[in-house]
Amino acid sequence: MQGDTPGAGIGFAVLGPLDVRRDGRPVEVGGRRLRALLTLLLLDAGRTVSTEALVAGVWDDRPPPGVGNALQALVSRLRATVGRGLVAGGSSGYRLDVSPDQVDLHLFARLAREGAGALAEGDPGRAAHLLREALGLWRGAPLTDLPNAEAEVARLEELRTAATEDRIEAELALGRHADLVPELRLLVTADPLRERPHGQLMRALYGAGRRVEALAAYEVARSVFAERLGADPSPALAGLHLAMLRGESGCGPSPVPAGTLRTGDPRPPRPPRQGNLRARLTSFVGRDDDVGRIGALLAADRLVTLLGPGGAGKTRLAVESAEALAAGVPDGVWLVELAPVGDAAEVPQAVLTALGLRDTGLVPVRPVPVMSSAPAMPSGQGGESDPATRLVSALAARDTLIVLDNCEHVVEPAAALADRLLAEFPGVRILATSREPLGITGERLWPVGPLGAGHAVRLFAERAAAVRPGYVVDDGERDAVQRICRELDGMPLAIELAAARFRTLSAGQIADRLGDRFRLLTGGSRTAMPRHPLRAVVEWSWDLLDAGERALAARLAVFAGGATLEAAEQVCEGDIDVLGRLVDKSLVAFDGGRYRMLETIKAYAAERLAESGDERPVRLAHAEFFARFAEAAEPHLRRAEQLEWLARLSAEHDNLSAALRWACEEAEADLALRLVGGLGWYWWLSGQRLEGAQRQGADRRRGVQRRPGHRARARRARGARRPRR
Repeated sequence: MQGDTPGAGIGFAVLGPLDVRRDGRPVEVGGRRLRALLTLLLLDAGRTVSTEALVAGVWDDRPPPGVGNALQALVSRLRATVGRGLVAGGSSGYRLDVSPDQVDLHLFARLAREGAGALAEGDPGRAAHLLREALGLWRGAPLTDLPNAEAEVARLEELRTAATEDRIEAELALGRHADLVPELRLLVTADPLRERPHGQLMRALYGAGRRVEALAAYEVARSVFAERLGADPSPALAGLHLAMLRGESGCGPSPVPAGTLRTGDPRPPRPPRQGNLRARLTSFVGRDDDVGRIGALLAADRLVTLLGPGGAGKTRLAVESAEALAAGVPDGVWLVELAPVGDAAEVPQAVLTALGLRDTGLVPVRPVPVMSSAPAMPSGQGGESDPATRLVSALAARDTLIVLDNCEHVVEPAAALADRLLAEFPGVRILATSREPLGITGERLWPVGPLGAGHAVRLFAERAAAVRPGYVVDDGERDAVQRICRELDGMPLAIELAAARFRTLSAGQIADRLGDRFRLLTGGSRTAMPRHPLRAVVEWSWDLLDAGERALAARLAVFAGGATLEAAEQVCEGDIDVLGRLVDKSLVAFDGGRYRMLETIKAYAAERLAESGDERPVRLAHAEFFARFAEAAEPHLRRAEQLEWLARLSAEHDNLSAALRWACEEAEADLALRLVGGLGWYWWLSGQRLEGAQRQGADRRRGVQRRPGHRARARRARGARRPRR
């Protein structure tokens, strides 16, 4: 995504978590508001965005006093991050001087248009290539750093759906009928009121020589439309059906044009006929788009693992995704809860139990259809004592979806069983949830992270209304609710526990008590085990670590803004292999440039660090590392490489502030003065002179003894003037 512009060599991606790369290397964009500002400018790359629109987008229509100065300071930080020459404008608005092809969403739109054009011109090979390239730009939920972007997200999702259907249309024209059937079955199940995929499924089946199934697919579509809408299929779809009845070859073009909008609820019309999924008792918030994407992944890759930390909502997302697919899975969807399993050997037995099969044979506890090619044996026959072997016999020739929930503590036996079932039975698909990957061939990972800001607030409001009927988030409490959701990392479990406190506390009181979140956020459902879920969820992950992993995780809690590999190695004496295992186990997230912990995990790790007796030496190492970093950076701010070093300092802003604060609180005079002296030019150039003055004032109020060299540098920092051009 490069072009002949002042920003050649830099690329931006928002079709997933915000990602900025310069010459292939990640560029850190620190801070929620800074990411929101950049995202707003990227939506209109190369065009001026008004100041009013930027303020409304960044501050969610709630601007602070002096918002003009706040926006200018934010723009200064953005210039330091991406390059001063890329951000142009002034009081009326700002623009990002980059080519649209340097931004993935604009590149996606262009490639999708060109692919649709090639399809219309009768060139399906070129169309398929362009559309695959366009769809390959998607990495997850779009615009995740932009609050209240539902309308734009919906527009992008509609474009993506149309591009997917165009790509399928091109591949049908290329004769890839049989390969498309599994994907299309899942698409029509996930969104049964969208007519075009129904017609494409009929044509794929017909082209693969499965004429009866193609006719049956029409009957399914007709019954869904009648039951849900009281309407008949369109004349185009009915005409396709008639052509198939007559045995005509080709059966005509796609019966519904690209971009046909869906209507109504996209969920299946009825619960599955087979399976053990239970009805949910609460609403499902914020992940509807993920359900469709997970279905598409399962169509192409038969093993998908939802990966994320405890409390992220993996189980609920897995259940919702499985139910959305259930109508298209003949032998049912089966949820296997592995959390109670205490021994590796119990994993196959847990699956047998979930399928309703007795220990002594293959007679189901309730009717479970077994295909004729693999008849069930009566109890006591067969001699298959090994649960894994009996499970293999039970699943022979089945078309089923198994949900393996909470695999992390039995990851090796769960992986071995999944590998065996997938290898032996092409009709079996597995959706797993885990805090670390299963690590077998063919596994596709779907990271489950925090909810977006708007969805997190909605979740809190809906759960709070359950304990205080009629509650809505009003203007007086909106800031407090947003603070709760932000400080709880947008994690569904923590937000639901906070909302449960709404019986006795206001939103402001809850927000003010989150410093002791593990004590505050207890209780929850009486059926949840154990009775202190937030702490228990983190302890569950912690207990799965070995001693070296626990030690490194505890030390990483000293970083306020994440850590580079170099910082983690020097401050924490960390080993890269151990750090990698923490990422695999979802205790630490890696975004391509930095290692980060969610605030709840970091709070727990900080408790463990304090208990270990190592807190002071680790925090001292942290402060000394960033003092050396500030001193090394300072001379570069006066040279041609100024922008590069401003960006590096901006990425470490939170760590530098935390190091200076700790040095002042602990009366580490030398460290505090070194930091003040090294950061003076940075504060000036990045528009943070007020913060610099406050930090230096705090240092002076400590009354610490200063060495002459450090005192002189601190005076120079206080007296820093605008650098010469």
